Amino acid sequence: MPGFADYNQRVRLPGGFYLPNPIRNREFKTADGRAHFTVNEMARIDLKPGQFLMMTMRSHDQFNTTIYGLDDRYRGIRNGRRVVFLNPEDIRRNGLQDGQIVDLTSHFEGEERRARRFVVVPYSIPRRCAATYFPETNVLVPVRNFADKSHTPASKSVVISIRPSAVT
Repeated sequence: MPGFADYNQRVRLPGGFYLPNPIRNREFKTADGRAHFTVNEMARIDLKPGQFLMMTMRSHDQFNTTIYGLDDRYRGIRNGRRVVFLNPEDIRRNGLQDGQIVDLTSHFEGEERRARRFVVVPYSIPRRCAATYFPETNVLVPVRNFADKSHTPASKSVVISIRPSAVT
């Protein structure tokens, strides 16, 4: 596989090695070799007071749902994945604190789902947005909320509320 020569030796180097990334090199596998973009209308999501629009994401040490480690060097997270990234102003305005343990609740068509005991992490993210790792927050993604054509779960736009954890 291109870019994986001497993998066993290179993976043991301090800091690892860069994986092949054609996009970084502006290589696009299209007929004309150029990137192609589409514009799609987005549905408006009206958040109620105290609600956030949550997206799920992967950490550095993860491939799809396979987790290889508890560190995310991209975002400075060490030894844990049950975190919720929030804008520092949102943390302040909602009476939360850096490092506080909170519970997340998703809201979809009158249905609520909960994920408990996540750590608040200040991060440069747009206001009223939240980011979490998956699969830890898959429980919050409503099964009936999916993309029209691909039918993939709406894991990038889940309406949630955040409350201090009641579990000690």
